[in-house]
Amino acid sequence: MLGELLGEESGKITGHRVERAGAGGPRVEVSFQATGKLLGIECREMGTYWSAMRPGGFLYGEGQGILMTKDGDSIIWVGQGTGHFKPGGGLSWRGAVYYETASPKLARLNGLAAVFEHETDANDNITSKIWEWK
Repeated sequence: MLGELLGEESGKITGHRVERAGAGGPRVEVSFQATGKLLGIECREMGTYWSAMRPGGFLYGEGQGILMTKDGDSIIWVGQGTGHFKPGGGLSWRGAVYYETASPKLARLNGLAAVFEHETDANDNITSKIWEWK
């Protein structure tokens, strides 16, 4: 069941890279930067994820990133999810993310499973929301 909203952010895709096709076809790597709040704390994020088209027309992807607060605290994340193309451009993603930090302010997120909604538009803008998964 979904718990509280842990954070929200918005930002911009900063780069794309197509990786060589393998057995499942090519993978696209995406890097992004965003700003927002996590546990009510303002932060800046950098992340990278890859995605690949799967049979049936959906995307599967995995990613990692780091968030940094204005006070110098940081938290890393890894995650995976599934996505689809939106009419008019952009992608819509849903998935799970897991955090790790040494920061006392963000330590509540250690060992916690969270779920996310991540949206991109045709102009490479992004928005994300993250909830605790109880």
